[in-house]
Amino acid sequence: MDQRLHLLESFTAQGSDGARYKVCSYERLARDESIVDGQERWEPTGVVEYRLADGGRVDVGRDGTMRIASSGIELSTRSPAQAERSAAPGIQAASQGR
Repeated sequence: MDQRLHLLESFTAQGSDGARYKVCSYERLARDESIVDGQERWEPTGVVEYRLADGGRVDVGRDGTMRIASSGIELSTRSPAQAERSAAPGIQAASQGR
């Protein structure tokens, strides 16, 4: 099955090592082959993954804690105001009821 990543948002997080990291959240999309019209069609899978700007994986625990997978560095959580400012335009408009 073909898959793509669709950027949902990006934000800056503080690492337990004192460094700041850019974190991006992506939704996985899967190719929809139910319609054969010569156009590529992609459907959301409902799976979201987090990665650093350099492509490194970020693991998110059930309690919302984030850790850089390769190093175990814990990333701070962001405030709702910061998340609102950094949301992709479509996500931001949807969250405001537009």
